[in-house]
Amino acid sequence: MTENNLLEVLAPVGDMERLYAALDFGADAVYLGGTAFGMRAASASFDAELLKKACDEAHSRGKRVYLTCNTLPHNDEIVHLEQFVNDALAAGVDAMIANDIGVFSLIKKYAPDMEIHVSTQAGIVNYVTANEFYNMGAKRVVLARELSLEEIAEIKAKTPKDLEIECFVHGAMCVSFSGRCLLSQYLVNRDANRGECAQPCRWGYHLMEEKRTNEFYPVFEDEKGTYILNAKDMCMLNHIDKLAEAGVNSFKIEGRAKSSYYVSVITNAYRKAMDIYKSDPEHFELPQWLKDEVFKVSHRAYCTGFFFGHPKESQYYENGGYIREYDVVAVVDGCSGGRIYCTQKNKFNKGDEIEVLSPVGSPVKFTVEEMFDEYDNSIDTANHAAMKMSIRSDLTFPEHSIIRMKK
Repeated sequence: MTENNLLEVLAPVGDMERLYAALDFGADAVYLGGTAFGMRAASASFDAELLKKACDEAHSRGKRVYLTCNTLPHNDEIVHLEQFVNDALAAGVDAMIANDIGVFSLIKKYAPDMEIHVSTQAGIVNYVTANEFYNMGAKRVVLARELSLEEIAEIKAKTPKDLEIECFVHGAMCVSFSGRCLLSQYLVNRDANRGECAQPCRWGYHLMEEKRTNEFYPVFEDEKGTYILNAKDMCMLNHIDKLAEAGVNSFKIEGRAKSSYYVSVITNAYRKAMDIYKSDPEHFELPQWLKDEVFKVSHRAYCTGFFFGHPKESQYYENGGYIREYDVVAVVDGCSGGRIYCTQKNKFNKGDEIEVLSPVGSPVKFTVEEMFDEYDNSIDTANHAAMKMSIRSDLTFPEHSIIRMKK
């Protein structure tokens, strides 16, 4: 069983806005990508200067920053790794996440004191492999996503106590083994192992018989075809206790390409669930409002992955899209004088019922009875993007609290 003080909520960060969201809503640590060597090319926005800014902000709040370096670089890329590592050192990165054994060795060479976490792409499924990475100098292993809780517990029991165990607990699943996929590269020449996955597993497919060119047949009897490779999203919020008992130290949320709203809501949910667990591990139970939070972001149908054995219902064949039931309509800038001052994100009107999510407590619902533009003129609708405005209310919420509305 993991000691309480070793339990970490680890949030994804794609840019500075999402960094603030993760920190505001309770992440113990964040992981992010630089401008190279990361598995999310679309969210690789942290150059050397911005990386330093991110680390300074996180460290000022007592939080940690992990930098992804988990692609499989080719010969022409590996020569740039030394500068990448030096930039990470200069920025104050707390750990680097690596997959390739050559990259691992070069990080040790260029930054001997840098903490290294072995990426899930390494496919660690047994204690022998975990021990070998530990002997090479790894501080943490991010286990393959295809393991059960029993297998994780055995790995924890048969590895050194100071080797930390990290597992993905929420977010998109991959139909291929721990993200090792060639489908995208073959179909559209975008290498998933270098952060450029086009997600062809989410596409709809038909069969075509070779002698009947251009006659397409659905794999199932559905005119839309079938999303036969499409995986559900993982959600382990209700099972924090079981993960901790298996020996997991770091609870990793997937989603560096997701919105700041997603980062806020999901980080907040796992933060509060973790705090509930820590307060009374023997009687872990979540309130219904907290269980509902994971359904208030864009998501696919949820499952529990492989944690409870081979998943019988981990694929979703109906479509490749997301379920989205809530819109963010504003973000709180401050509260004073019976007003909630905010920045508009999406249109909403006087008379609408809104819900405010803050890092403190449960969401608060109320009806907008009066609202004003930035010049204090009474308005009936907030319909200008990013407009400054206020809502009449004696309620107070912290800065960056989220105002949302059911679609």
